Amino acid sequence: MEKAGRTPFSFQKNTWHAYSEGLSGMVVAPTGFGKTYSVFLGILIDFMNRPENYGKGLKMVWVTPLRSLAKDIGLAMQSAIDEIGLDWTVGVRNGDTDIKVRQKQLRSMPDILLVTPESFQLLFTHKNSSSYFKSLRCVVVDEWHELLGTKRGVLTELCIAHVRSYNIALQVWGITATIGNLQEAQEVLLYQQRNTCQIVAKEKKKTQIIPVLPDEVEVLPWAGHLGAKMAGKVVDIILGSRSTIVFTNTRSQSEMWYQLLLDAYPDFAGQIAIHHSSIDAELRTWIEESLSSGKLKAVVSTSSLDLGVDFKPVDTVIQIGSVKGVARFMQRAGRSGHSPFEVSKIYCVPTHSLELIEVAAVKQAVRDGVVERRDPMVLTFDVLAQFTVSLAVGEGFYKEDLWTKVQRTHAFSYMSESEFHEIVDFLVTGGGALKNYSEFKKIEILSDGLFKVQLRKIAMLHRMNMGVIVSDAMMKVKFISGGYIGMVEEYFLSRLRKDEKFILAGRVLELVMIKEMTAYVRSSKGQAVAPSYLGGRLPLSSDLGRYLREKLSGSLSPKISEKELKFLHPVMQKQLESSHLPQNDEFLVEVIENRDGHHVFMYPFEGRAVHEVMATLIGLRISRISNISLSMAMNDYGFELYSDKPIPVSQENIAELLRSEGLMRDVEASINAAEMARRKFRDIAVISGLVLQNLYGKQRNNKSLQASAGLIFSVLEEHNPSHILIRQAYNEVFNQQLEEVRLTQAFERINSSKIIVVQSPTFTPLSFPIKVDSLRSMISSETLKERIHRMQLAALKKKGSRSSKR
Repeated sequence: MEKAGRTPFSFQKNTWHAYSEGLSGMVVAPTGFGKTYSVFLGILIDFMNRPENYGKGLKMVWVTPLRSLAKDIGLAMQSAIDEIGLDWTVGVRNGDTDIKVRQKQLRSMPDILLVTPESFQLLFTHKNSSSYFKSLRCVVVDEWHELLGTKRGVLTELCIAHVRSYNIALQVWGITATIGNLQEAQEVLLYQQRNTCQIVAKEKKKTQIIPVLPDEVEVLPWAGHLGAKMAGKVVDIILGSRSTIVFTNTRSQSEMWYQLLLDAYPDFAGQIAIHHSSIDAELRTWIEESLSSGKLKAVVSTSSLDLGVDFKPVDTVIQIGSVKGVARFMQRAGRSGHSPFEVSKIYCVPTHSLELIEVAAVKQAVRDGVVERRDPMVLTFDVLAQFTVSLAVGEGFYKEDLWTKVQRTHAFSYMSESEFHEIVDFLVTGGGALKNYSEFKKIEILSDGLFKVQLRKIAMLHRMNMGVIVSDAMMKVKFISGGYIGMVEEYFLSRLRKDEKFILAGRVLELVMIKEMTAYVRSSKGQAVAPSYLGGRLPLSSDLGRYLREKLSGSLSPKISEKELKFLHPVMQKQLESSHLPQNDEFLVEVIENRDGHHVFMYPFEGRAVHEVMATLIGLRISRISNISLSMAMNDYGFELYSDKPIPVSQENIAELLRSEGLMRDVEASINAAEMARRKFRDIAVISGLVLQNLYGKQRNNKSLQASAGLIFSVLEEHNPSHILIRQAYNEVFNQQLEEVRLTQAFERINSSKIIVVQSPTFTPLSFPIKVDSLRSMISSETLKERIHRMQLAALKKKGSRSSKR
């Protein structure tokens, strides 16, 4: 590095030294500072100093969460190796790797192999898999913060525990950006590892956060409509930059903004592209290469370009709408100015005015150095079941040995021996109510006690269905004349009629027909809908919610300096006049009655997912007071309860409605937990191998998967309700979907706040965007705009009432 005019950072030198001392550890450094080289060069330096300690074959496994990361990192590694003059080779192995390359790797492993967690596990399914790892010295997990808190992270823990059984002195290193629970993140990855260290870079990346303000402030804002108005400003930013990534939060939003930019500046044709996970892999690769080489002026992307792919020409990032979390914001900002000495420049473009409060909140969080935590997952028995079958498909395992390995992971350190025996029994006999069904008996016990998959059919189907990402069924989209375009979720395409138009990969397509899991289309023109994707909404983090409440609280202070809040002064003034502007120690409830009906709005600022549960819970408690039917709507700031009858919410009963006592008991009563668990069980059944998603190269549709999983769920619920996977389904419902911990903390905060109940004759700046969201599914876009305009005029003519306080 020094010969090339590059001086190593102190954290890189410290990592090289720690590696030479035989330590495992965690490297924490900002984007673009060379975290990869800190560990990668460590093993090269150690090899050159002590070559006698290294055998032939695979020496390092490098785990990355994204396939695109592996290719980029692999090229950088091979270039450095060639420059040094070593004869080492770097290989990449994942779902995009050519089958001939994979077969060659199995015959002769490269010195360094880059894998995803899924392809790491797949190596264990080969008959002589132990021979691959006899010379393995180190496992590196890149972007660990992205894997922690997911089932892919649990799978990574299991893979490391397995390869450690070949070499107990194996060094394990994690590479991560800063997260709120850094020490815990290290302890999870390096569980039961001795001689560990944490190396944190002293260097800090400079980030410039620039809000893009609309030409005029709208005192009754609503989400999504600013796109066309702001497109011209985004065009100007792109034209003033060398190369730009325009980040959106959803695939449908990326398709929409690609069209908006082309409409606003037609000369962008051929200069901009769109990138998301549903686009053909070859096209994505071309886009990434063109962005790196500077051929493209801009790329409109989702989180598919969030992580550490090195795009050197990119000097500007634009974030469309709320980024929902501080860590994600910093990750995206780091895609620009990738050199350590460049400033990362990110422009924030609101999709409605209130999102400017989030810009101010993110800026404050960055100044304070606050980043969200990632909570690790534990006792994910479906992942353990899949991993166990993988070992049985390969060389097999002895039960005692497997128990020892599993205990070396954080995820299963909480598992009892009886739970372990239950999982193994489930895979050998079908377990309990499923014992009479031969298809659930996958593993046989041989005479010497070896647990092994003997049937070739079971082994083949297992390899086809491995992985812990269970998305909603995707349908291929192909031209009727030939040519693959990408993927769209089944539920969206199943709602389209023949000849209807939709957008994919920036093209307007017309549906010709659907055959099995493929949609055949032809090119078209004119108005078209962007596909909506289930699960596309990003959750608002609790940390960002806290900063939002703080910024909202002080938004009318004469001392404010943030131009975002100064710009929003008319909006906040309107909120104060028509209702109340909640302070940081207050909780606002708005009761609004108008010709549309009766509305109650509450504003916890905890994110859409938490608000959905809260709305259902409060609805249940209201129903105990009065026999009333309620409909609900929510956004990241609050939620609405609506009825054609007066809703019994007042200053007198609000404390009872918001009480934290009996919280989870009432949550269980307000939801259909069994139905939620049934839905969650579908994913668990697929991961554990109870239900097969792929059958001999064909993907089963959602309806078929849900039917199969639902049938098994019903059998187990009736005959074996304590089954380990049924228990897991209910646990995941409460811990993930209902976010029990965050929900409890939110109610505790609300109960310690001053509750403000306001009677208002009209919608307010805080309530208006929630109301608009509730109308979207009922009214066409043209009629919606007319309705919104009438609502705005009506609201602006009226004045609010005084608030009452507890």
